[in-house]
Amino acid sequence: MTLAAAAPIAVEFASMHPDAEKRFVSEVCLPFLQAARNEDGGWGFHTGSESRVEATAWVVLALNATGLHEDLWRAGCDFLRAVQLADGSWPSSPGQNVGSWTTSLACWALMSNSESKTAVAAGLRWICADWPRESGLIARAIRRISAGKPIVAQNGSLHGWGWTPNTASWVEPTAFALIALDQAAAEILPEGAPKRRRIATSLLYDRMCPGGGWNCGNPMVYGVPGDPVVEPTAWALLALRDEPNRGEILMSLEWLEKNLARIESAHSLSLARICWETYGRHWPAGVATLPELYARNDFLDSVPAMAWACLALSPEKKLLFASRPERSA
Repeated sequence: MTLAAAAPIAVEFASMHPDAEKRFVSEVCLPFLQAARNEDGGWGFHTGSESRVEATAWVVLALNATGLHEDLWRAGCDFLRAVQLADGSWPSSPGQNVGSWTTSLACWALMSNSESKTAVAAGLRWICADWPRESGLIARAIRRISAGKPIVAQNGSLHGWGWTPNTASWVEPTAFALIALDQAAAEILPEGAPKRRRIATSLLYDRMCPGGGWNCGNPMVYGVPGDPVVEPTAWALLALRDEPNRGEILMSLEWLEKNLARIESAHSLSLARICWETYGRHWPAGVATLPELYARNDFLDSVPAMAWACLALSPEKKLLFASRPERSA
């Protein structure tokens, strides 16, 4: 759909009424995702681009949330299993032979597919065996030497996950791993999963910015507080949703609420809404709607943006973050 053709969408679907939002999903988002699927069963970041684990996983999650297009959902699951590496991980891009943060996302997406139980179990083992670089002996020695004049204000003894193996811990990959471990059935969780979850949960709280919210990883640098960002904040809140009344959570939700009206990105707006309503809060009036953002630029032809919109506007989206029966194999 061209930008000119998209303009009427804002008029027709701009209402926050559930029926209008459901139609936007069924008449705009899902047809786009259906047309964007590649012959290998996966999706790239844009129509016609090479299939990638990240984009495909988001679509699989979105299709599972809507409960529609079973054939596309199954093909996406098949693609994810086909590109899993021998050590149980998933690469960030085709041709790579090293696992990445997408392992958490792929595991999360495949948990709704009973045929993928073995693949998910292998992925979870890889996740729990992946310790970041700052947990190593050399990194600990450097921290002791420089303890008197630290550049960043954070607890170096806490470990989460990085974007790639043996690198530093960052907020978003840590949140993805925590969600994957939280969503997994108890019988496929590795033995060390509870310990990893406790340490990583502490890391997220440690990395929170002083006034609430999160950025990519450093709450304070050279004594200057970092600025929170919507997407890392939402992912951290989703990963920490089991403690909704904790002070840090309430402070971060307050920061998010103050910034909802400033969001101009479809990705951020979708994720903020998923997060806000997962915490049982009513989405406020006066915030730009996803159809309005779509009319401005067609979501820049982004497959993940369309998938996130499905997740944000589908009535079943809360099931994404709760235990649920498996879909049929």
